[in-house]
Amino acid sequence: MLSEQELQRRESLKKLIELGINPYPADEYPVTHHATDILQHFSDDQPQEFASVSLAGRIMSKRLMGKAAFFDLKDATGKIQIYFQRDQICPTDDKTLYNEVVKKHIDIGDFIGIKGYVFRTQMGELTVHVHTFTFLSKALRPLPIVKVDAQGQVHDAFTDPEQRYRMRYVDLVVNPHVKDIFIKRTRIIQAMREYFNSFGYLEVETPILQPIPGGATARPFITHHNALDIPLYLRIANELYLKRLIVGGFEGVYEFAKNFRNEGMDRTHNPEFTGMEIYVAYKDYHWMMQFTENLLEHVTKAINNGSTQVLFGKHTIDFKAPYPRITMYEAIRRYTGIDISGMDEDQLRQTCHQLHIDVTPEMGKAKLIDAIFGEKCEPHFIQPTFIIDHPIEMSPLCKKHRHDPQLTERFELIVNGKEIANAYSELNDPLDQRQRFEEQLRLSQRGDDEAMFIDHDFLRALEYGMPPTAGLGIGIDRLTMLLTGQTSIQEVLFFPQMKPEQFTTAPKTDTWAHAGIPAEWIPLAQEAFGSLDTMRSLKPTQVHQQLNGLRKKKKLTIPALQLSEVEAWFTQN
Repeated sequence: MLSEQELQRRESLKKLIELGINPYPADEYPVTHHATDILQHFSDDQPQEFASVSLAGRIMSKRLMGKAAFFDLKDATGKIQIYFQRDQICPTDDKTLYNEVVKKHIDIGDFIGIKGYVFRTQMGELTVHVHTFTFLSKALRPLPIVKVDAQGQVHDAFTDPEQRYRMRYVDLVVNPHVKDIFIKRTRIIQAMREYFNSFGYLEVETPILQPIPGGATARPFITHHNALDIPLYLRIANELYLKRLIVGGFEGVYEFAKNFRNEGMDRTHNPEFTGMEIYVAYKDYHWMMQFTENLLEHVTKAINNGSTQVLFGKHTIDFKAPYPRITMYEAIRRYTGIDISGMDEDQLRQTCHQLHIDVTPEMGKAKLIDAIFGEKCEPHFIQPTFIIDHPIEMSPLCKKHRHDPQLTERFELIVNGKEIANAYSELNDPLDQRQRFEEQLRLSQRGDDEAMFIDHDFLRALEYGMPPTAGLGIGIDRLTMLLTGQTSIQEVLFFPQMKPEQFTTAPKTDTWAHAGIPAEWIPLAQEAFGSLDTMRSLKPTQVHQQLNGLRKKKKLTIPALQLSEVEAWFTQN
């Protein structure tokens, strides 16, 4: 069911066509200036510099004043006021273009192109005086328009998270701060790329469809290749392919990669996410720690006007290098009072019970230790801190510690209680790597569906020789959350994964009609409640309130419901 505004816009579309105006032209529209350029560089002393401008954008507001009209035009850079004067637009006796098109058929949300000159109004606002305009795209749905009343209360704000994420295209138009988040995200990646390139490291691409999902412990997505008749997996990490390139002779390679993990979703996890991984030959994890803290200091300064400090909630986080280092065993001892360094699996399981940490039978030593650290230690590390020297069971791709074979040369960077980066002195001993893979296989046989596969080709690559190498992975989404002050990963993804939206193209109305619901209300009731049983599980007063609220929101012309009408729907079969 179309709302009154949607019907009016379709009528305007029809009128434009009748007037000979193409509402969706294919022609290029020449743009010479943008809104922000004008607002920042216009000078009252030299107005001639903006005596002829051409802009294009979306109409965001209309103020009609008889023979004149003021609109707000929004382009990719910002918003500027534009001014239509009837006799300027229509210099002949025929005033149709102004009286019909400008006043009646240009709606908020439409795209137009304008040509004119810049002047300052009596109120001091920079404005473009329009000589000519061109329709570029007619919007058939109204934008949600935020209004502020005399008491400062905001009405009709587009703030519902589910709607914002589903309709990001609307979110970006009506909530300007959202666009700033994504601009900053791009600048984060650009700054990282510049830093890596300054060392001469090479950006590469590796397969997304893989015969073996390696490089991390995670549950993969699986698909099928028809021509080869084999299963393939969406990559969970690109680590093993990048290390193959180190074997092949590159000294430093990196990739910004889309990874996919078939796991739960929450405020810090999305099944599709962006990871950056870099591998540098002849380095170790000590070098990589220094490289990482200098990288993040560089990135923070690049997007934060030279400052290394960012505000996240109540915390001011400082990314200035260097960062503290603490071993994983030390961290657990500090925050639990328990030394787990010599414990076997049964003792670790008992420790988890003692600390009231939920565990499952298939969890081995690695996951038990990770559970203790994640629940009891991670939240305490607000400022950037390197957690180093992980137990060997937790790191199947990591080199054994040079001083303690029960540990590995690994670090995680924890910021604001979350892991942001993970790095190793990479395991380059093919015999040791084979044993680690076989241990992962045993975990898989116990029921751990996140255990690694054995990658025989990768083992073969290591047998050809890989030099000592340091590797680093950084979660771009989580880093962006930190540097933009966002608490939900959905806020830093243009299109986060969501449960599919249900579109009812041909709704069955018989059941609703038998309940006595008028035909004009059936689509609204289906939208609001889904099924008749769901509607009847509520109180009539709730149904009455929700449907009338939906009617008002959609600006429908049908009469408001009376409570007595709704009550009758609950009695008819």
